[in-house]
Amino acid sequence: MLRRTGALVIDWLLCVLISSLFADPVRSGWPPVVVLIAEYGIFLGLFAQTPGMWLARIRCVSDADGGRIGVPRALLRGLLLALVIPPLVMDERRRGLHDRAAGSVVVAVPS
Repeated sequence: MLRRTGALVIDWLLCVLISSLFADPVRSGWPPVVVLIAEYGIFLGLFAQTPGMWLARIRCVSDADGGRIGVPRALLRGLLLALVIPPLVMDERRRGLHDRAAGSVVVAVPS
């Protein structure tokens, strides 16, 4: 859980920095959220890791086959993650509602 939280904090800081290039994230809270959803769609969909996940040595993969989840499912996961509530409702495998909806699971990167 600590790795996932650390990865999310790193990703959020990157999103705030990126969104500050085109908006004021202090005055308007939506630009970093939009960037976070886009980051998840691109990075998780294509590489199975966001920059924060890469640093935390975790991956988000398909629960069915262990492969990439693809851009549409990654966007869905990012959108649900932005709602905050889904990550708080976890099952016994530590999959939040956003993971279950996207058919994904977060796993450690093998050494």
